[in-house]
Amino acid sequence: MKIGYLYLAAAIMAEVVATSALKASDGFTRLLPTMVVLAGYGIAFYFLSLVIKTVPMGVSYAIWSGAGIVLISALGWLIYRQTLDFPAIVGITLILCGVLIIQLFSKSSAH
Repeated sequence: MKIGYLYLAAAIMAEVVATSALKASDGFTRLLPTMVVLAGYGIAFYFLSLVIKTVPMGVSYAIWSGAGIVLISALGWLIYRQTLDFPAIVGITLILCGVLIIQLFSKSSAH
């Protein structure tokens, strides 16, 4: 596996942590969650900058954002008990399918 994809996994995880902390930051009025948001996004963008050295930018961003959407939606459902209606589930499933298609079948991801 290319190192770029390990960096991409780190970028995705940092973005998911940061986005999850946004709700807890209460509009940036709570210091600790706000610091988690700032650090998480900083780490996410740092690793994303490393990813695009070896993985095409469009592919990197599609995977990063798509995986982030799926994971954040799952965490919102699990942690915050946010409900997802059928159209939301279908849309998230299509995003996940798109990420899988890029990874499994696109020659663009094999830079």
